[in-house]
Amino acid sequence: MAHILKTLNSWFWWENIWMPINVTWAHFVDRDGLVFPKAHQLYATIPYAFVLLIIRFFSERYIAIPLAKALGIKNVRRVKPQPNPVLESYFRECSKHPSQSDIQGLAKKCNCTVRLVEKWFRRRRNLEIPTVLRKFQEAFWRFSFYLTSSIAGFIFLYDKPWFYDIWQTWVGYPFQTLLPSQYWYYMAEISFYWSLLFTLGIDNRRKDFLAHVVHHLAAIGLMSGSWCANYVRLGTLVMFVHDTADFWLEAAKMFNYAHWEKTCNMLFIIFSIAFFITRIILFPCWILRATLYQPTFYSTTPVIAYFLFNGQLLILQGLHLYWGYLILKILKRFIFLKDLKDDRSDEEEEDSVTDNEEESIKNGNKNSCGSSKHLLNSSHH
Repeated sequence: MAHILKTLNSWFWWENIWMPINVTWAHFVDRDGLVFPKAHQLYATIPYAFVLLIIRFFSERYIAIPLAKALGIKNVRRVKPQPNPVLESYFRECSKHPSQSDIQGLAKKCNCTVRLVEKWFRRRRNLEIPTVLRKFQEAFWRFSFYLTSSIAGFIFLYDKPWFYDIWQTWVGYPFQTLLPSQYWYYMAEISFYWSLLFTLGIDNRRKDFLAHVVHHLAAIGLMSGSWCANYVRLGTLVMFVHDTADFWLEAAKMFNYAHWEKTCNMLFIIFSIAFFITRIILFPCWILRATLYQPTFYSTTPVIAYFLFNGQLLILQGLHLYWGYLILKILKRFIFLKDLKDDRSDEEEEDSVTDNEEESIKNGNKNSCGSSKHLLNSSHH
């Protein structure tokens, strides 16, 4: 087994995959003031990801929650149905939205009314949906990171020649020294996407969940690979292009949850413009041009990494087009119907209580489900 792992490791780090002709890993030893990225430095992104999770916990708790209350978002408590094995089994194994005939059959099986079964499923479905406050906290964290990374990215890049002339990303390649700003930019971005993967199971789950998983994995793979192959200059440009649109979307979400419709609409329109400029125009015409076309001027024999990285970048562009299609659908509905609802999120059904209403339901629902048991109990988490 150890021999197999050693062989696979040697294949993975074979110079012909990563490096131009006549360049080996031995050339990437720090010397003469030149500092190069090291693959082992990527291990630090895992503990950094947990540091970001700690920062997220405190920022959501002590900044996002007070901000949400200031914007008028109430702390909604869900009414939890009493555990019922029959209904729970149907909910998990058959359907979360049973037909009317199924509801009638379940009501007979549980010896209770159709109305109580409907209410049980409504309350059970609501338990699967994050509260508005929880969604606001998640949007606040993403907004905070994307805004911070966008500002930091601009500070790191504004005085670099390759920010204005993308041909400069290849000048001196592969012997381009690593700057401290590039190191921290990479560490922060990779750690952030690791943290998002770690919390996929508890974050707000949307219909494009799989697209987000693919995006996060592709982003980590691309950034890690570009780090190892010293495509750092291009990598920082890719990260900057992505982050500059995202914080507008997260800001729009926060105001949408607070029902500040005019502010939300304005922010979403700004996001849409930024998205189409950065992802649909700049990314393919600026970034992909630099990765697909310009390397041929520096090497007549592209390395295998050329095809691997460009394949992942094309996957990202495919995701951009998919999300652009969703954005156009939302904009179309907004223009013609004045409705800016996000199709990716499930809506909570009316069956929750606020802090002010808690007293009126604390004794629970008195309808029975059988001679001595309650199907539904209006208790809280």
